Amino acid sequence: MNSSLEMRLLNDYQHDFPLVAAPFAHLAEALGSTEGEVLKTLGRLQQQGTVSRVGAVVRPRSIGASTLAALAVPEDRLDEVADMVSNYPEVNHNYQREHSFNLWFVAAAADEVALQRVLNEIESRAGCALLVLPLEEDYHIDLGFDMTGTRRKRSDFMMAHASGNHPDRSQPACKPSPRELAVVSAIGAGLPLVSRPFAATGEKLGLTEDEVIADLQHLTGQGIIKRMGVVVRHHELGYRANAMVVWDIADEAVRDLGQCLGKLEFVTLCYRRPRRLPAWRYNLFCMIHGHDREEVLARVEEMRQGCGLQAVAHEVLFSTRRFKQCGARYARAA
Repeated sequence: MNSSLEMRLLNDYQHDFPLVAAPFAHLAEALGSTEGEVLKTLGRLQQQGTVSRVGAVVRPRSIGASTLAALAVPEDRLDEVADMVSNYPEVNHNYQREHSFNLWFVAAAADEVALQRVLNEIESRAGCALLVLPLEEDYHIDLGFDMTGTRRKRSDFMMAHASGNHPDRSQPACKPSPRELAVVSAIGAGLPLVSRPFAATGEKLGLTEDEVIADLQHLTGQGIIKRMGVVVRHHELGYRANAMVVWDIADEAVRDLGQCLGKLEFVTLCYRRPRRLPAWRYNLFCMIHGHDREEVLARVEEMRQGCGLQAVAHEVLFSTRRFKQCGARYARAA
């Protein structure tokens, strides 16, 4: 990092972004800096690609409809198909991975009908087999990325199970209002880096600053927004190897093993998704990051040993290219 201000913005403010009229002034006061310097630093980090955006991370399938999907694309057409997929505003992540299903993307839309229409169109245009793998249950949502190695992971799934509360992770806690959906969609690419970002967002939507803040507070309180804050890009921070590790788990054991894997500090995401036999046998998905390939593979071995998965079939799908990474959009611009 170039400065202690950069490090603190990147590490300390991935969570609990202040939902107040002048949030960057609030951060500046806590950091012993100025609002202008905080905005300038965040703008520079975003321009460099270290920061994807300052905004919301939404629980999958809690707003609109979303899914992970994959295509098996002939190598000589991969760039062409990847470019086509990335051009859809509904697609927010698009990666090449080491597998016969080599193009993996996440798509989100206002509802299941709109999502299915996009997926059908992508499959038709690509002319390739498409896997559609919606989330069925989550065991650890991305709650931020600790760059210091000192922050203990807190999993809301683990806390819920400790209290005896077993929520249905495939359904939202409540249905967002049309206005709330509009607010989340408006900040999908991130908050504007200005002194009064919620006022600027409200102006575009015909809402007051207080209405925008109230909607974001409500969605955060409901757990639909998992966190508000700085969203970093791992690769630009030096974590240049990442892999999606997939496991073929007996259905009755998925929850316990998902909980076990979700506790590991280096696991950033852990979900249950459906099998698609005969093409796809795996039903438990984890994301892990490392500085290099060897570190990731060592962590996979730690997962196997730590959770008793030595005899379980699995694959490690390393990312090789990132074609697109941005915040999800749940509605097309008017």
